[in-house]
Parts: sequence; structure tokens; C-alpha cells
Amino acid sequence: MGVSDMQSNGNANEGFSFRSCVFRRKQVDSLRVSSHSGGQTQQLAKILSVVDIIAIGVGATIGAGVYILVGTVAREQTGPALTVSFFIAGIAAALSAFCYAELVCRCPSAGSAYHYTYICIGEGAAWLVGWALILEYTIGGSAIARGLTPNLALFFGGQDNLPSYLARHSIPGLGIVVDPCAAVLILVVTLLLCIGIKESSFAQTVVTTVNVFGMLFIIIVGGYLAFKTEWIGYELPSGYFPFGVNGMLAGSAVVFFSFIGFDVVASTAEEVKNPQRDLPLGIGVALSICCILYMLVSVVIVGLVPYYALDPDTPISSAFASHGMQWAVYIITTGAVTALCASLMGSLLPQPRMFMAMARDGLLPSFFSDINARTQVPVKSTVIIGILAAALAFFMDVSQLAGMVSVGTLLAFTSVAVSVLVLRYVPPNEVPLQPSLQQLIDSPSLQFNSDSQEIVYQNPKGSHSNYDLSQHLLDNIGTSIGCMLLRKHMAQGEHNEQKRRKIAAWNIALVCVGVFVLASAASVENIPSILRFTLCTVGGAIFLCSLIVLACLAQDNARHSFGHSGGFVCPFVPFLPVACILVNTYLLVNLGAGTWFRVSIWLLIGALVYLFYGRTHSSLKNAVYVPTAHADEIYRTSSDLLA
Repeated sequence: MGVSDMQSNGNANEGFSFRSCVFRRKQVDSLRVSSHSGGQTQQLAKILSVVDIIAIGVGATIGAGVYILVGTVAREQTGPALTVSFFIAGIAAALSAFCYAELVCRCPSAGSAYHYTYICIGEGAAWLVGWALILEYTIGGSAIARGLTPNLALFFGGQDNLPSYLARHSIPGLGIVVDPCAAVLILVVTLLLCIGIKESSFAQTVVTTVNVFGMLFIIIVGGYLAFKTEWIGYELPSGYFPFGVNGMLAGSAVVFFSFIGFDVVASTAEEVKNPQRDLPLGIGVALSICCILYMLVSVVIVGLVPYYALDPDTPISSAFASHGMQWAVYIITTGAVTALCASLMGSLLPQPRMFMAMARDGLLPSFFSDINARTQVPVKSTVIIGILAAALAFFMDVSQLAGMVSVGTLLAFTSVAVSVLVLRYVPPNEVPLQPSLQQLIDSPSLQFNSDSQEIVYQNPKGSHSNYDLSQHLLDNIGTSIGCMLLRKHMAQGEHNEQKRRKIAAWNIALVCVGVFVLASAASVENIPSILRFTLCTVGGAIFLCSLIVLACLAQDNARHSFGHSGGFVCPFVPFLPVACILVNTYLLVNLGAGTWFRVSIWLLIGALVYLFYGRTHSSLKNAVYVPTAHADEIYRTSSDLLA
């Protein structure tokens, strides 16, 4: 098939049908693409080092998970088994971190999971993932800011002593508790983020250092107190699992909110000096530090005080105060405030970059992609996000926000794991051509003339010998037969490759279906046992059979040349990404109907925005898809013409 045929077919397939819009995929953002975009793509400043990345990751992660959720989750869901919940959530996060580490090296651009999903799965899934990440970052920042208020109030002697313009107030008749202090804190952090990425990362490094020292104080001093009191928090008649295994797993789903730091790191990929080396290292180190600190702190806190006696707002400070260490409250409060400030900055940092990435792709108005020439950050997007997050923190309660953030995180992690499977088994073999380069498709150097493949039977000039003529004919016949056999072999190889890709694509889809059926049947309690057993059996069979087929299939050789070369490679494919999908899906279905109801409303709004705006304004609306090799030739031809 010639390139002109591909162009006509591409236009037919890439029209305004909903199916073609949902499944169209973009190319990996690169300097080559940017250089051919007419200079319209503005770049962020590449100034972050591996130390900055670790500080951003640790700062964005440590915060609400320890200083807010510890008390609530232990009291209502896990009891003393809180440490196990953190461990399970950490394992799920580690599985996702391996997947992120490979994709962030191959596709080092702003947008994180949205960007990877757009490249590997399609525009529709990418939009929903990006929309969920908007929810994650905005709601996460609001939740953290709301948790800062009771900790700041300790410096004033309690919430009753806060100035009236910062104290919480209840709106009569509505049951809504407004929090002006949380809104002010978000606006202050927004102003800091507008100054520049280097300045904000330096501030985050400082507060993260103070936070880590505060955590070490909690672990060392709290452990000493627990030994003196013989770990009274674990000597309970209800045992280690007072809420059962399901309660412990439900707690894991909630505290998963505490492991979003490396997703924030991935969103800064475009601003890292050496992304192939620094990003995987930063993700791994940050996640390891945070998981260890979380588990040690949870061991100490639930050992100091019985889980039912923990204060839901200030669990750590109140635990130390109950042992007569009032002076330690100020140290812990300082660590809590700095941790929450760093986590707040980490939550608000990636959101404008997400808007910027979506606006670059045409799915949001171009207003959001503007980058300030002096600070080299998306100031307009940052201000808008800050105002929105401040409004949410002013009105919404933190207990409702945590589960919603977990949905966004788990959806993003699941899509990243699926993207790794797609990259390994069915990487995109066609790329969308930039509109400015489509005129080069019919360039003579790119045409495939079938006549050039034919063997020309001509008697060499000046040759009159019958022997020479016969020998020449025999040589030509032999060459012709060899070419025919070669063509047949190549056609057979191409057919086999297409068959392998189709089998792999179907089994990736079946793995996801089997995981969903299995996780849903295992989690729902209000159904007959026979039905649950049947669904678990069917889902498990689909899941295992598809996984076995994937393990037996050869991975696509094109994966080696996909995107940017070098960097981290995810191990144990397909087993590790599939395990990631399984764990994240199980955690998703355990979040509860109330959380899913609120998230579904948000996702429905996002679907309407995409249907009426993003679908028709996408930069791929009129794109022509050509094989990767042909696209390379077109870019080379364009470069020659520009030269």
C-alpha cells in the first residue's frame, strides 16, 4: 500500500466518528516534534537535579498519610493493623513505580499518566485519566490544606484561640464547616509556585528536611516511650485485626493517598536535566524513604495509644501528650506543618502541568498552555488551579476528599501498567503526521513504485552470443525466483507479526476484564455465595489464561526504538504490570459506593467536556497516520528542505 493510500484511509478512519476519536494515539513528545510544530510549543525550564526530584517526591508524599489519616483510618478501619495497610499500599505503589520508571524514561514530558495513556492506549482513555488526575491533585491539595488548620492551631493554644478570620465556622442550616485558613495557605503556596520551579523546589527541600527530622524524632522518642509502657496499644482483647481483613484492605485503599509522590515526580519530567538517569532514581529513592518512614511511625503510634483513643485530627501530637510529653507537641507540630506544606506544594505543582499538556494536545483551551517567559512556568494555569483548590478547601471536609483522591491515583496507576503491556507487546507502529508536513506525503522520494521492484529482462548492449543470452536469461530467472521467495517470506513474516499483535492486544484486554470480574466478585459481600464463587472462577480463569498467553508470546522488537532510548526497563513483564493492575483494581472496588458516586459525577462532567470540546479541538483531528519508518523519512525530507 502506498503512502497516498494510507493518507486516504487515515482520513476516512480519523474523521469525526466517536470511535476513531477515542482510540487515536499521539506520538511521543520530543524535540523533533517540537521543532516541526511551528514554534508553538513552549518548553519548560530544564533545571531540576536528582536531589530536587527526591525532595519533591518525599515532600509530596509525606504529609496527610501520617499527620491526618493515621488517626481516622486506625479508628474506623484497621485498628493496630495500620502498619499492614501501609505495607500493602506501599507494595501496590512499588509495582506502579516500576511501570512509571520505564515510561518516564521513554516519554519524558509533562502530563505523567495522561501522556503515557495518550501514546499507548488512546485519546479517550487519556482524557479520563487526565481528568481523574485533575481531581487527584486539586482535591489532594485541598485535603492537605484542610489538615493544616488544626496543626497550626496548636501554636495558638487550640482552634478556639485562632483569629476569627482564620478559624473554622459552621454555616447554620447547611452543616458545612468552612476553613478560611486552608484557603489562605493554598493561595500562599500558589504564589510561591508562580515564582519559578527552582525557587519552589528549593523551598520544598528545606521544609522536607525539617519534616524528615521530625519523623525521626517521632520514631526514636515514640519507640522509647512505647517500650516503657510495654506497647499498650497492641494488648487489646479485640486482637490485631479488630475490623477484619476487609477493614485492613479498605484502610490500604484509603492510605494509598499517601503514596502519590512519585506520580508528582513523573509530572516534572520535562524540567529534569537528565530524565533517563535521574527520574527512575528519584522515584525509587523517594518511595523507599516514604514507605519505611510510614511503617515505622504507624508501628509507634498505634503502640503508644489504643487505636480507639487516637485523635482523628492530631493523632501523633495527642499520643505524645497523653504520656505527659507536652514539650514534644511543639516539635511534632512543627514537623507536621512543614510536612503538610511540602505535600501541599507537591499536590499543586503537577496540576498546572497537566492542564498545560492537555491544552497542548488541543483537549483544553490554549490559554492553559501559556508559559511565562520570565519564570518559565505556566503561571496562568497555576493561578486558576490555586483559586479552585482554595475554594474546595474552604468548603469541603477532608474525610470525603481522601477517597476521591485515591480513585484518581489508582486509575492513573492502572493505566500506566496497561501502557507498559501495550508498549512491550503492541507498541504503536504508526504515528500521526503534523499538519504542516502532510504535503510531503506525496513527495517523489516517498512513493513506492511497484515497477521498481520488478526484474527487467534486457539483453546487455553489445552481446550477441546465444550462450551469453541463455546464461543471462537463466541468471534473471534465478534472481526472479529468489525475489519471489523473499517477498513471500516477508509477506508471511508480516502476516505472522500482525497475528501476534492481534493475539497480544486481545489478551491484554482480557487480562483487564478478568481482573475486574475477579476483584469485583471478591469484594462484594451482599451477593449469594454460589454467584460469588462462579464469578470468581470465571474471572480467575480469564485472568490466568490471558496471562499465560501473554507470557508465552514474544515481545515486539519495535519496543526497543520506541520513544527516547536508554533508561530504566521494567522487569518481569507481563507479571509485574499485571500484578499492579490486579492490586490497584482490588483497591479501587473497595473504596465504597459513596466515593464512587461522587467520582462518577466528576467523570461524567469530564466525558461531556471531551464530547463537546476536546474531541473536536484535538490536535489529532485532521492527523494522517503513517508507518514510523515513513514518518522518519518525511521528517528527514522536511529537514533537508528547511536547510
